[in-house]
Amino acid sequence: MNILLTSAGRRGYLVSYFKEVLAGSGEVHVTNSEKNAPSFHYADQTAVSPLIHDPDYISFLLNYCREHQIHAIIPLFDIDLPVLASQKKLFEQSGVQVVVSDPETIFRCNDKWETFLFLKKIGVRTPRTLLSIEETLEEIHLGTMKFPVIIKPRFGMGSIGIYEAENEEELSVFFNKIKKDIQKSYLKFESGQDSSRAIIIQEKMNGDEYGLDVMNDLDGNYQNTVVKKKYAMRSGETDCAEIVNSSELKELGRWISDHMRHIGNLDVDVFSDGQSAYVLEMNARFGGGYPFTHISGVNLPFAICQWLQGNKADPDILREMPGTIGHKDIHIIKIENQKSSHTY
Repeated sequence: MNILLTSAGRRGYLVSYFKEVLAGSGEVHVTNSEKNAPSFHYADQTAVSPLIHDPDYISFLLNYCREHQIHAIIPLFDIDLPVLASQKKLFEQSGVQVVVSDPETIFRCNDKWETFLFLKKIGVRTPRTLLSIEETLEEIHLGTMKFPVIIKPRFGMGSIGIYEAENEEELSVFFNKIKKDIQKSYLKFESGQDSSRAIIIQEKMNGDEYGLDVMNDLDGNYQNTVVKKKYAMRSGETDCAEIVNSSELKELGRWISDHMRHIGNLDVDVFSDGQSAYVLEMNARFGGGYPFTHISGVNLPFAICQWLQGNKADPDILREMPGTIGHKDIHIIKIENQKSSHTY
């Protein structure tokens, strides 16, 4: 079985996880639009792809899958998710299964305004979220919100364009700064869906920050929730975390899963003040915090490969060991450009 990880970027660890699972019974292929992507270093075969929103992107992937007998595609980047989710049937006609949730689920996660509305609908606490400076100032004057507030792109990801405003002047300055940040980055593509309301303003949450890996099978059935207490962040990703046993947060993950019915992993950001938990964001993919789950004994790549082959996965393979602490390291790899067999 050959697997293709798209938009792998710096997720070399995921390439290694899947290679360990296949153990010579198949290959792990990687595509990325950047020819110097670090993940290329770990893959069996690689290809430089068109940009995700390029008209040739899907045809490129289809041709690559046919040529290399790819059985499944697993996208690893938020921008990639809606594009591949909308084309799942097209790939299925070529015998390729795309491990991604349905377009509605992806939309709920990528659009942080829709995330807010969805969480409110299912009764999950989430920070008060607004779409304009005027609404925010009105609520602040009424006393229903207060400074500081968090301002960020509605369709954002990572740490792009996130600011904290302490007063009305900063709110206006940062709001306009984010507009420029969006247009200078790949966020402009999804933000174009509602360009006049492409920024959200949220009340700032205080307390401890947690990350949840909410795992479902390929039919959207709940499997487990792993809870990570975050100790350090870097560039929008978890840098240091501990696996903890929280019945409250595990039940929160199950509740979200039952209503979301996502495929594979759902990465959920949570703040807890010791009394109540508030969900900030959700990402319907492997998140940057998954390695902490993996080193605690969970092997979601193995489970996914079993499910792809029509087999059941032993529930124990998705059970974590609380108390596991991890910290990401920094190391450099030498880029071998000639290793890429395809260049768009």
